[in-house]
Amino acid sequence: MNPMNLSRRRSPLALPFNKLHSRTSLRNHLQRRKSKSIRKRMKRLRSDMQEISREQGKIKEGQRQVREKFEAVESECELLRKETNIIMQQSMSTQLRLAFMFQILKARENHDLDQAAKLTSALRLFSTHNS
Repeated sequence: MNPMNLSRRRSPLALPFNKLHSRTSLRNHLQRRKSKSIRKRMKRLRSDMQEISREQGKIKEGQRQVREKFEAVESECELLRKETNIIMQQSMSTQLRLAFMFQILKARENHDLDQAAKLTSALRLFSTHNS
């Protein structure tokens, strides 16, 4: 016999102790412990979920800032492209004017004043259209 059972039976106030009662009590105790463990785990999970939510908020804010910076860089890049195209067009125009001027000088050098006059007229026409 189990010594626990003997000590309980000897006491005049002790109630009869049966195995069914001890199993039920043990089962209830284990269920309470399991419930407590589950409640602790749930509390920890809720806390973790709140922390994750805060971190996700920070990540979203960081992504928004990166997107804004990227859009600003993209806008500036487009502006630089337009400025570059304008400079290239001006450079081509300058190159053509210089070519006309060089041909005018060559024509004058060769005493071809008629050709020089035509080139001068063409240069004036070109300059009025590209100004």
